[in-house]
Amino acid sequence: MTEHLNRLTPRQIVAELDQYIIGQHEAKRNVAIALRNRWRRMNSPAEIQQDIIPNNILMIGATGVGKTEIARRLAKIADAPFVKVEASKFTEVGYVGRDVESMVRDLVEQSVGMVKAQKKEEVKIKAEQLVEELILDILIPPMHSLTPGSVGFDSTKSASTGEMPGSDQELNQRTRERFRKKIKNGELDSRKIEIEVQQNGSPNIGMIGGSVDDVSMMNIQEMIGNMMPKRGKKRKVTVSEARQILLEEEASKLIDMDEVKEEAIRKAENLGIIFIDEIDKVASSRSSGSGPDVSREGVQRDLLPIVEGSAVNTKHGIINTDHILFIAAGAFHVAKPSDLIPELQGRFPIRVELQSLTQDDFYQILKAPKNALTKQYEAMMRAEEVELSFQDEAIHEIAKIAFEVNSEVENIGARRLQTVMSTLLNEFMFDIPDIIGPNAHVVITKEMVEEKLSALVQNRDLSQFIL
Repeated sequence: MTEHLNRLTPRQIVAELDQYIIGQHEAKRNVAIALRNRWRRMNSPAEIQQDIIPNNILMIGATGVGKTEIARRLAKIADAPFVKVEASKFTEVGYVGRDVESMVRDLVEQSVGMVKAQKKEEVKIKAEQLVEELILDILIPPMHSLTPGSVGFDSTKSASTGEMPGSDQELNQRTRERFRKKIKNGELDSRKIEIEVQQNGSPNIGMIGGSVDDVSMMNIQEMIGNMMPKRGKKRKVTVSEARQILLEEEASKLIDMDEVKEEAIRKAENLGIIFIDEIDKVASSRSSGSGPDVSREGVQRDLLPIVEGSAVNTKHGIINTDHILFIAAGAFHVAKPSDLIPELQGRFPIRVELQSLTQDDFYQILKAPKNALTKQYEAMMRAEEVELSFQDEAIHEIAKIAFEVNSEVENIGARRLQTVMSTLLNEFMFDIPDIIGPNAHVVITKEMVEEKLSALVQNRDLSQFIL
């Protein structure tokens, strides 16, 4: 479980994050240390492992400066289960809405999905061989499975020995081998065959009278689903589609789900990352003691045991949250971190303030990251066989306009770039491929950017609604 983390030093983690996120070096350093500390804990002496608690992080910064992206990329680098939740969506226990434990259950579901996919990859070769045999049996049934009246049945079969004449057996085998090669080469991919797909026999169940919590409901449905027989449904699909459907079924049969669940819970406990966004929305001023503030404080008190470490019941088993890494984030425009209840503040010892993005940051965001917006649009147009390129002055101009709009209208950080780029390129995206055909080359110049966007920026009323 720690092999992947073993290869990642804090500097390497920051270098990986630098490929996708511009600036915010302090935040990157802190999350890199937090991630490496997990490997350090798991390789510490057994008697002290359980006492080493994660240094949860509180990120403070305006929207669009990279808080969520840092957490999401961190989880991908670590190959860890990751869940993003918004604190404002939770309600205090006893009120209608999502309870805070649901985020831990979501994390376990993520972990189960990751482990299941990994286990399926391990048995993929064996599953592919089984699927090949199943498709071959449908196309050319083996001799022993033929019955009177079926294609290939020979009535000259010996009654005394019950065996096929050698020539028929050999012919059947040669035909099967010929078709096996055709299946491997994809020559039969478009051919239609009939397969039987397994369906769960359990209907959706609703409870009448009395309240049943989510976990109990899931357990009841799963129990009834396991008791009811699986139903087979015949479907006519191409060989290519059949391969995908049957591969999923055969791979699922080859893996032990109990083992998957156990490993998934261990993975979620030791590597899981929960990102709690908008935590400032549940912070309340100490001066107010009534109204919605009471409910906000209730959510914080419900969050506290989860972040401190507690056992949460899920449909896959009990998970302890002691070593899950929690990263909380908020703009804190109105409330302050000190407005959170003291116990919760103490559970986020690392405070990181993210900087507002500059015009130069916008330029770098458009150009440098692997997933830069310019590269995304170039890839989409390449799918239409149209080449798109941006002059450097044009990128500078886009960055300047996005920065100006943020300054004058509302600062939404790097998200403004998506709006500006969409407004700039929508006309081209609409004209392809009807007017701008294949092999065309579209060059975005500074003059083009000024023509399409400058007038819009100068008109404050329009820019408020469009940009």
